[in-house]
Amino acid sequence: MRRQLRLLTALLGLLGLLYVAGPAPTALAADAWTAGPASSGGTRPDSEGRPYFYLQGAPGTVFEDKLSVTNPGREARTVSLRAEDAEGAWIALASVEVKVPARTRADVPFTVTVPAGAQPGDHPGAIVASAPDGREQRTAVQLRVSGPTLAALSVEDVQIGAGVIRYALVNRGNTTLAPHVAVHAEGLFGELLRRPPHPVSALAPGRRTEHAEPWTDTPALDRATARLTVTADGGVHEEATATATFVTWGPALGGGAVLLAVGAGPALWTVRRRRSAHDEG
Repeated sequence: MRRQLRLLTALLGLLGLLYVAGPAPTALAADAWTAGPASSGGTRPDSEGRPYFYLQGAPGTVFEDKLSVTNPGREARTVSLRAEDAEGAWIALASVEVKVPARTRADVPFTVTVPAGAQPGDHPGAIVASAPDGREQRTAVQLRVSGPTLAALSVEDVQIGAGVIRYALVNRGNTTLAPHVAVHAEGLFGELLRRPPHPVSALAPGRRTEHAEPWTDTPALDRATARLTVTADGGVHEEATATATFVTWGPALGGGAVLLAVGAGPALWTVRRRRSAHDEG
């Protein structure tokens, strides 16, 4: 009995020590340096901190701002910096490398120079901070040049494949778009697929992105037309369709559905695109 009591007392003491000490902090949390906008600056400051740089002004404007690199660790860290922007040389850093002492923050000034002949609209960029261990942090620079803006988008290369509908989006305007895509498919016997509008990745001016919509329950025997409807702020509304014929050949092909070409030629798909009244204007 006494032995059991001694064991119980020792166990309770050990648990008490663990409770008081708590879990040991990880080395990663102690040394996790960060990079981001300084606490103030830009044309849209935020008292709670800025997740990215936002700058807006007319052609010929020179913006000034700062990137903060914070090192909460016990040792000094050296971080390399580089600027990326679609125009090539609008962003200029005061330094391409910064050494941050332990438990210290370093602010690195930079400028964004907008040429006098710059086109109105969005010109996205970024400042990338990287350490010798390969870790990187990317801080977006959202620059909008004042002037007339145009929101325009096209839906291209719509294809119906095995279990998937593929398409491409191209930003034809000068503003960054956040598109939403709805998918609808009709067969000879009625509706086959209806997917409500859902967001896809943001699209900078002039950029093209490839996308895929899964369609796993394609029909065994039908002629299907898939319609994509894409909307975005600024009155963007675009549609495109693709048509394919599904045929099941039976046991010889394992019972799988096979896509047949519609119309002449070797292509497995046809596309019809209807431009919106917004773009035609």
